[in-house]
Amino acid sequence: MIASPQGGAPVQPAVNEPSAQLSPRLIRFKHIVIALGLSVVFFLMFCFIALHAYIVWFLSNPTVAPLYSNPLQAKDMAYEEISFPAKDGSRMMQGWYIPAQNSSKTIVFSHGYGANREESWIPMYDLAHYAHRQGFNVIMFDYGFASQTNREVATGGRAESRQLLGAIQLAKQRGAQEIIVWGFSMGAGTALQAGLETKDVDAMILDSTFLLEPDTLYHNIRNQIDLPRHPSLEILELLFPVLNGTGLQQIPYQQVKTEDYPFPIFFIHGTKDEKAPYPIAEALAASQTHPASDVWIVENGLHELIFREHPREYLRRVSTFLSNVQQP
Repeated sequence: MIASPQGGAPVQPAVNEPSAQLSPRLIRFKHIVIALGLSVVFFLMFCFIALHAYIVWFLSNPTVAPLYSNPLQAKDMAYEEISFPAKDGSRMMQGWYIPAQNSSKTIVFSHGYGANREESWIPMYDLAHYAHRQGFNVIMFDYGFASQTNREVATGGRAESRQLLGAIQLAKQRGAQEIIVWGFSMGAGTALQAGLETKDVDAMILDSTFLLEPDTLYHNIRNQIDLPRHPSLEILELLFPVLNGTGLQQIPYQQVKTEDYPFPIFFIHGTKDEKAPYPIAEALAASQTHPASDVWIVENGLHELIFREHPREYLRRVSTFLSNVQQP
């Protein structure tokens, strides 16, 4: 015990406070907590970005079934195996040419995403048979993402439009004076992109038109997984050029949406289309001024299933449209 300098109460010796003794441990503990917290945050960010990378990869590499038949087996239509270059020479395309006797008019089918030239759920052979009976030569071919021998990524119409233009060139080389493009889903959106670059098309029939743009991309992703619109769209727009080779800005969707095409277009769409909401078709149709253009919005119609659901009405309307298409 130590006496106080003033002679008062004795002063107790100084004792270290417990908090002072624990402070280094607390500091280390806080550092560990912060490090763990940041690790969790970065891990979740990595998982979030990895999920978007998987979405881009998955969309770029659709699973496509092999061919299961041919026009002769399916509908007793004689055909030729054909091979032709895409317009930009980037690859060779494979398909079938179904000739009609003494015909100078040709229908080129443009199949949808995740399918090949057969596109069984349409069903394409039935429509090819109908076109052939109407006196049209028919071209059915596989886009690059559906190739049986040399598959490549799906690009939302950027590369596919050049491939379709190659098929149109082939139709001309075979003597076609009237060329109709009949497209489905993304094949319809691809047809519209090709239509910006050619004067060789006389009309289009577009069923369940899907145009790859940020709104429809997010709409389809949201149908499968609940992701926030932002920053998901921004991340996807950054990843597409890296993993796919095509950025969304390379797809001329803004121009397509406002283009008044010089040839007639018949839009077919269903109100229950969950992949391409029908206002898209209505807006595209509203931009057309050609007197032979038309639009058929089918109540409760589903994506690419309108022919299956209303076959007679479908073919009646298509026949009416084709009869109004005048040769150039």
